[in-house]
Amino acid sequence: MMTFDEIMKELKSGKYRPIYFLMGDETYFIDKITNFIAQNALPPEQRAFNQIVMYGKDISVAQIDDTARRFPMMADRFVVIVKEAQNLRNIENLVYYVQKPLKSTVLVVNYKYKTIDKRKKLYKELNKNAVLFEAKKLYENQVPTWINKYLSEKKISIDPVATRLLIDHLGTDLEKIANEIDKLIISKEKGAKITSDDIEENIGISKEYNTFELQNALTDKDIVKANRIIKHFGANPKNYPLIMTINSLYYFFSKLLLIHSLKVKDKQSVASTLKVHPFFAQSYIKAAQAYNVEKLLYIISLLREYDLKSKGVDNASMPEGELLKELTFKILH
Repeated sequence: MMTFDEIMKELKSGKYRPIYFLMGDETYFIDKITNFIAQNALPPEQRAFNQIVMYGKDISVAQIDDTARRFPMMADRFVVIVKEAQNLRNIENLVYYVQKPLKSTVLVVNYKYKTIDKRKKLYKELNKNAVLFEAKKLYENQVPTWINKYLSEKKISIDPVATRLLIDHLGTDLEKIANEIDKLIISKEKGAKITSDDIEENIGISKEYNTFELQNALTDKDIVKANRIIKHFGANPKNYPLIMTINSLYYFFSKLLLIHSLKVKDKQSVASTLKVHPFFAQSYIKAAQAYNVEKLLYIISLLREYDLKSKGVDNASMPEGELLKELTFKILH
């Protein structure tokens, strides 16, 4: 199974394989590969007769097979792109084409949000005769590296706080992050750096009201600041959904628990273990000193409880803002 970088490197070199089966949860990578092939496998003047886009909900596997076996017309290759292939019935029947694909065809299958059964014959044949790619969602601690790489390709850098603000507001949705970054860099020259001021001015993500600042307030046991932030969150539930705030806090306090398990708790060891930028390691160390293991276990149990409450379990009517206020009070006392 090839990686995203390996596939893109090969495509950019002009090498195209007969079959690309792209599956998994992270649609950004699937779309990126598919769009590159759609825009580069054939010159524009050849696409009218030699490039077809099909949709899984409207076709059968037999139609894909028949279409993929057409020969190109005055072109080097014939491109067939199947979108929404997860809606296909009897996807296993694709195995007959996969066993004997037409070398002049480039068949791209988008099988989003799920993966095929790895125990079945289709998976085994794809492994032998196709580029099989599984697009997995990135963990939160992997996203900063991805952002830095995405920007480095455009000769732009970003400071760590700006990165945290993006992730804090957008989560791990790479499509959303890429779209916002693209808006930011329109006016940036090569070699420029994206700052937290850029994030606030151009995307509207507040430097003052975000879960990163809430974590700092909880670390300092600053009740006034914490209450000011959660009041803002409660007044703007669409911009600060409770479930995302709880997820961020769970991620934060779990890391503090991990720090307590380390024999060596210096900045470099913590950054390496937590897989965070060294810039933030000291703030995690400081937070771990503020909360002992017993308290952290209690907080994590609270976060699980309020996660359920935010989804309506044992909570008939309390609004998100009040739930967050109650949760914060319990964390700080």
